[in-house]
Amino acid sequence: LHNSGFWRPKSLLDTTRFSLSFNSWCKKKHQDSRALWKHEAVKKYLETLSKEYQQVSHLLNADSISDFEQRTLKRRCADLSPIAAAFQEIKEAEREVRELEAMCRELDSRAEKQLLELALEEKETLDRRINTLCRKLFQLLVPKEKYDRSPVVLEVTAGRTTGGDICQQFTKEMFEMYQNYADYKRWTFDIVNYTPAEIGGLHHAAAHISGDDVYRHLKYEGGTHRVQRIPETGLSSRMQRIHTGTMSVIVLPQPEEVDVKVDPKDLRIDTFRAKGAGGQHVNKTDSAVRIVHLPTGLAVECQQERSQQMNKEIALRTLRAKLYQQVIEKQLSQEQSARKLQLGTRAQSERIRTYNFTQDRVTDHRISYDARNIKEILSGKEALDKLISRLLEFSEIEAVTEYLENLQTLEGGGC
Repeated sequence: LHNSGFWRPKSLLDTTRFSLSFNSWCKKKHQDSRALWKHEAVKKYLETLSKEYQQVSHLLNADSISDFEQRTLKRRCADLSPIAAAFQEIKEAEREVRELEAMCRELDSRAEKQLLELALEEKETLDRRINTLCRKLFQLLVPKEKYDRSPVVLEVTAGRTTGGDICQQFTKEMFEMYQNYADYKRWTFDIVNYTPAEIGGLHHAAAHISGDDVYRHLKYEGGTHRVQRIPETGLSSRMQRIHTGTMSVIVLPQPEEVDVKVDPKDLRIDTFRAKGAGGQHVNKTDSAVRIVHLPTGLAVECQQERSQQMNKEIALRTLRAKLYQQVIEKQLSQEQSARKLQLGTRAQSERIRTYNFTQDRVTDHRISYDARNIKEILSGKEALDKLISRLLEFSEIEAVTEYLENLQTLEGGGC
């Protein structure tokens, strides 16, 4: 079994032809699943997997195999079955499209106009189905990342600008966007820390988000987000001067307690009075907690709960997530920097997205994707989910192309 989760007979791929055609295609940026499906080298590889599925199914029915071989073949059959099924479904749908196209070429008289319209509608339905199946197929091909199903700790921090409160206001809007997105995805959103700015914005906040596949959806949100807008108040607003500001997002997969062991001797725990919203309880007891991990210098704090003990538990959980992130960083650097998209999730200096209010446009620079209607994006619902879906699709395509390139190298067909 291959380390990446794929296995196939070495001799089934013509690597010479593969290297000439596939590598030139890889230079074209930002392809979607349908475009990747149409490439000859990809279809050849999928044909290989489909043939392997037939071979494995045939071997399973043989009487001469041992129990160990049968268990191994059953596992492989289970892995290949959904891939082979999706592959055949796409081929069948494409055959139906070709039949419809041939029929449409013959339907050119006025009397057959209604039938032509029905055929075109059916073709559009089939095209949408093929697009969905292509996306599903490449999701099946890409090995699931270890942390995709994990809950996360999400932190937002305002950057600095010469324009006053633009960064703090934008940070508040972004934090609310993720809170709304969690509600849209039916996740649980628990605020861990919230430090408001004096004039209505937000300096820093952190939240624990749990639910289905939270890290998978949010892992590419980490990085520097840039805002371009005319402030609503002050001299700049009267002069119609555009200001640029930034805020940063950090997304950490939340580990189980057993994943990171923290020695109490390595911790310095301070208590202080909470700040910000909280009613009569605020500033009356030292319920807020700050924990410093002495070996690394990492510091976390929590002030959202009234109980000091609860704040301490939440802060410890956040600290474990940050320590665990260091382990992940080390693993990623050892695995060839993972994927291009993940560079933005780790480097705070890298601008991953721009929100231009004057042009009502959001641009994700990693995939050259533009979305209109900033208010829809910041509402944290369908528009944001569509953008995140595009990021996930692009990462899946990169994973497949990277795997096939690595496969080519392993088989002696390197560039």
